[in-house]
Amino acid sequence: MSEPVLRARDLTRRFGGLVAVDRVSLDLHRGAVHAVIGTNGAGKSTLINVLAGELAASSGTVKLRGTDVTRWPQPRRARAGIGRSYQRTTLFMQFSVLENCRLAAQAHHQKPWSLWTAAAACVVAVPAACDAAARAGLAAVLDTPAFALSHGQRRQLEIAMCLATQPEVLLLDEPLAGMGAKETDRMLALLAELKAGHAIALVEHDMDAVFRVADVITVMVNGTVLASGTPQAVRANADVQAAYLGEAA
Repeated sequence: MSEPVLRARDLTRRFGGLVAVDRVSLDLHRGAVHAVIGTNGAGKSTLINVLAGELAASSGTVKLRGTDVTRWPQPRRARAGIGRSYQRTTLFMQFSVLENCRLAAQAHHQKPWSLWTAAAACVVAVPAACDAAARAGLAAVLDTPAFALSHGQRRQLEIAMCLATQPEVLLLDEPLAGMGAKETDRMLALLAELKAGHAIALVEHDMDAVFRVADVITVMVNGTVLASGTPQAVRANADVQAAYLGEAA
């Protein structure tokens, strides 16, 4: 397998006496969806926040394409190629799909000197926004305000905004939350398409969806890694069955 795009080694995050992430290591490779699963409080979202740079690691390292980014803040990591989505929708609801994507593209392609150029005329941000929306399956609703989108389309828009920043790594925190069967199918098809050009970390509670889309699964319990491997290996792991999947060993 090729070298990982993002590599974490012995990542730990403490909140006082609470160890939310305890010496977690994982590799994210282009062409693979790496799912992180576990019960509530297992440390999954904290891990994503540390990888994204929104929380500083207490110890351990994060490397992006071999460069140590452990002490880089979130904006610098985002500009370097780490995009992420959140558990809760973070959209500008009054803005259209295109405008939301354009704002994300502008954050990546910053031109503070272009004071007299209309944002809608930006020859870099607008094409990037249109391309990102199309890749996320939203080309037909570019002018639709975010508040008028379905729940599934809003989650697609969050991913489109990530894509507009031209990331190599996508950190997706529960993108399937609240979706029906058809919306879930569309999102899984999108993830399967996107993984060809990205390294993807997926935090998700929908186990059926995880086992359909993941190439690698890491199981967390109480901030630590219980098991990590292919979906088949994880499903057959007796410790995972007892602690999480609820199946008899």
